[in-house]
Amino acid sequence: MKIIIGFFRLIRWPNLVFIGLTQLLFEYCIYERIFPQESENKLQFPLLIIASILIAAAGYIINDYFDLDIDQVNKPQKVVVNTIISRRWVIFWHMSLSLIGIYATIYALDFHNFWHLVLANMFSVIFLWVYSTSLKKQLLIGNILISLLTAWVIGVLYFSKYPLDAINTISQPNTQNVRFFRLTILYAAFAFVITLIREVIKDMEDLEGDRKYGCKTMPILWGLNVSKTFVAVWMIVLIAALILLQLYVIQMGWWWSISYCLIMIVGPLILAFKQLFKAKSAEDFHRLSNIIKFVMFSGIVSMIFFRLYP
Repeated sequence: MKIIIGFFRLIRWPNLVFIGLTQLLFEYCIYERIFPQESENKLQFPLLIIASILIAAAGYIINDYFDLDIDQVNKPQKVVVNTIISRRWVIFWHMSLSLIGIYATIYALDFHNFWHLVLANMFSVIFLWVYSTSLKKQLLIGNILISLLTAWVIGVLYFSKYPLDAINTISQPNTQNVRFFRLTILYAAFAFVITLIREVIKDMEDLEGDRKYGCKTMPILWGLNVSKTFVAVWMIVLIAALILLQLYVIQMGWWWSISYCLIMIVGPLILAFKQLFKAKSAEDFHRLSNIIKFVMFSGIVSMIFFRLYP
């Protein structure tokens, strides 16, 4: 039982549930609302969810494998590698889940028309490995990579709707394609920005262990004040964008959606902004990280309103 619990901790199962929920909501509340016709390939979507979850799980595993020394400083009570599960088995699970995730991608898609998506998921596995070995310790590069991969959770579903032999349909100026594209950009951009904010906050939280093992993250190279300013700027950009978006939504009379956004997304962001410059300890930054995680969850759940409103 201890090994099972350790394994689920290793793969960050709540994050995997969140990935699955994001793709489920995007498929049923965005895509099927805009294109109500039944999909020809009923296996494509569930297999793509499985692929995304397995590749992400493999990424979490390999990250903990290479982060063992740092984690023993930053969060010793949560270390699984070499305490509950041996390093050999950790590598085994990383390789197995990565291969199954890539195979699920190949099986889900017609390779002739979607080879670029298969390659993209293969590169995702490679990028997660490189991130864990080196990029995570570098200034901003690792943060941006993880933010892009988070946005790809939505992007892969978007591009899976347009095979290469019909790629021109993306640029056709009909209402459905334009709306689908705009909503994809909206949620992918939200995922990118909110993840970037959280990644830098996590770097501030992990400052002690990262510094001890020679990492060159923003808080170490530029200091906490500059890192806080960086996060604050992105928070302001996100809050402003969300408020401007509500000015557009108000014209459609989506009052429940507007109320939800202001209370569940903008409100917590403002709270996080206020607490950001007061934060000093790892515990303070951990609380901030949890607030941002809540904002991320609330933002993705807002897709439901596209199912509720005409």
